Amino acid sequence: MSGPASFTRDIFAKYGAALAFPDYRIMWTASLSAGTAAWALIVARGWFIYQANERSSDVAIVTFSALLPALIVPPIVGVYADRLDRKKILAASYAANLAANLLLAALGFADILGVTEMLGLPPLLGLWQVVVLSIVNGAARYTQMTVSQALAANLVPRNVLLNALSLNRATNQFSRLVGAAAVTPILAVVGAPFAFLVCTGLYGVGWFLTMRIKTVSTGTAKAGESFFSNLAGGFRYIRTQPLIMMVIVMVCFHCSLTMGFESTLPAFARQRLGSTEMFGVLMTAVGVGSLFGSIYVGGISSALLRGRLLLVTGVLSGFGQVMLSFAPDIAFAYVAAVLMGATQAAFMTLGEAITQAVADDGYRGRVASVNTMSFQGLMAVMNLSNGVMSDIVGPQLVLVATGSAFMLIMLGGFLVATSRDIYVNGIPDRAMTTAQGA
Repeated sequence: MSGPASFTRDIFAKYGAALAFPDYRIMWTASLSAGTAAWALIVARGWFIYQANERSSDVAIVTFSALLPALIVPPIVGVYADRLDRKKILAASYAANLAANLLLAALGFADILGVTEMLGLPPLLGLWQVVVLSIVNGAARYTQMTVSQALAANLVPRNVLLNALSLNRATNQFSRLVGAAAVTPILAVVGAPFAFLVCTGLYGVGWFLTMRIKTVSTGTAKAGESFFSNLAGGFRYIRTQPLIMMVIVMVCFHCSLTMGFESTLPAFARQRLGSTEMFGVLMTAVGVGSLFGSIYVGGISSALLRGRLLLVTGVLSGFGQVMLSFAPDIAFAYVAAVLMGATQAAFMTLGEAITQAVADDGYRGRVASVNTMSFQGLMAVMNLSNGVMSDIVGPQLVLVATGSAFMLIMLGGFLVATSRDIYVNGIPDRAMTTAQGA
């Protein structure tokens, strides 16, 4: 009996050490619930809009609307996450999403129950209503993502920080799996309004749990300074950190070229796999891969291995997308989507963990905001672009072109001194020293 028990303890110590701390465990559970709602909502909105209009461009508009706040919200939230109680900001983001999804469900039910028809009104839930509520959802979502990164550093000891950040990413990927898997049968059997209602309940769970966090975390930004002074200070700090700058640039390319695929999948599923319902199956497959990729990276302690994995997972992220584009059936497509999810999640986890570990605690909120703004903002633009291009040239060509481009960019990193040093030698000792002394 001691063998299996010892093995279990070792696995937990390696991959789940941060969960031993109560406040982090509460935040992790809240993030899991809200993340499940967020990914279920992506699938439900895409399914609802495509079923109504059968245009990838409309799906792209809705997806872009949810991602658009990434260009505006994170820098604002980042400054206040270094000034105010991070727990309260996080709870407010969950409350906002609860309200927005409750309204989305109510409008949908009014239409399917015939209330609008009885009153002689046009349908209440159309493209523009979904777009507006998607913007609200996105603003709250990016508030949560930014604050969670900064708050995690205050809920665990320094030597557990990398594990905590990896678990944050793993939670997001696991929620992608659970959200897509849970909402697909709901959409197929009873329709989108019921799916929206489930999302509302999950956001409510996130709010309730977050209010139970006891740690007070306010960051170190000076309240006496102006907002713009605090914001500019964050950008100045990042410019002085070559490693942080390099990783941010690489992940920006990654998000632009390999993670803006959601708007192409409904059309791809219908044209290549024969049914729009396969959209949910593919998203579930991406979630399966993402979960394992994030968890694996969370247990890596070797600086050398982390650096080399940044290269390997980056190249495979692009390759998985190319592989998906040539899928002849759902089985092949599922394997390709799992590979995409695993390598994308591992790459993103490495990037986030490196930047947050190296950053000084007083700037973590603002570094997290730049991460979120850069990564998610570019994803918003590329989701819109990819959806429109899918209507023009087809989703397969879009997947091949973007995946191939990112593979070339990652290999081209050997021509740049900073990235070449990471590929060959791993995380520089000076970076790890900075992280330990932050």
